[in-house]
Amino acid sequence: MTAISTISGSRIAVIIVNYNGGDYLKHCLNRLTSQTRAPDRVIVVDNNSFDGSNEAVTREFPAIELLQLDRNAGFAAANNRAFETLCGEQWVALLNPDTRPTDTWLEELESAIYKNPDCDVFASKLMNASDSDRIDGAGDVYHVCGLSWRRHHGMSSSVAKSDSDPVFSGCGAATLYRLSSVLSAGGFDESFFCYFEDVDLVFRMRLYGSKCIYVESSVVLHHGSGLTGKDSDFTVYHGHRNLVWTFIKNMPGYSFYLYLPQHILLNIVSLIHYSLKGRASVIFRAKWDAIKILSSVFRERKRIQSLKSVKVTDVTCYMVKGLFRPYLSRFR
Repeated sequence: MTAISTISGSRIAVIIVNYNGGDYLKHCLNRLTSQTRAPDRVIVVDNNSFDGSNEAVTREFPAIELLQLDRNAGFAAANNRAFETLCGEQWVALLNPDTRPTDTWLEELESAIYKNPDCDVFASKLMNASDSDRIDGAGDVYHVCGLSWRRHHGMSSSVAKSDSDPVFSGCGAATLYRLSSVLSAGGFDESFFCYFEDVDLVFRMRLYGSKCIYVESSVVLHHGSGLTGKDSDFTVYHGHRNLVWTFIKNMPGYSFYLYLPQHILLNIVSLIHYSLKGRASVIFRAKWDAIKILSSVFRERKRIQSLKSVKVTDVTCYMVKGLFRPYLSRFR
């Protein structure tokens, strides 16, 4: 892919990757039609759905572009295919089909662009669609061991910190990216298929100088794994395989060796945890498949690190550190 030059203004494209999204997708698209700041383009990339949701886009939302793929290429590859169709858009907002953006969602993101001209990534506030007082995510946390989670997940909105501030990355369910920075970083890693690909992308962008903030006023209701299932074998496999690749590729300089023992410990604990839950097969398969191609992952690491343009501390300062307290906060 070639980078698209930035021009004046803030043309924003919204991309939704769909796979059998059904009514979730319809509700999401309906909410997009009522935005106070209408997107300049809306592209639905369909991963060869068989539930009729792709045909429903053409039938019920004729103004929305449908990019039909002939197979389920995954979240990462589907977004990359959509990036290749963009021309003149400086910003791209990603939405999951199982989200419902509030009316001012995109307007608040655009406002954040002008308030933070040096920022490349803007994470929306995700609220639990089943419990409107519960936060589903306020930007993504990255721990030095390689684990990542949605900040403030499950907390009451009245208790959680409520302002816009720096976070490590944004959840791909609802985040705005500067397109030129995404393309300069190489887009999503298609080998990930899905899960952790959003953290991996922003990690690389940070290595090349990008910044990310959380926009508290940009609100999206999220059903959370409404299509893939919470803690399903699919989710566990891709999440735990991909977190290994993310750490190895991206953890910069001396911090790789400094935090490698914690990363190894995380993987051992994960193997034990899921085995005790009767799910040894999926977690061992995830780790084995991660290890099998480590030689190519290390080659990719060498390429990524050779392009790094910031100091190690400029990246690690946004990571969570410590052995026990972060884990307690994660599962509280």
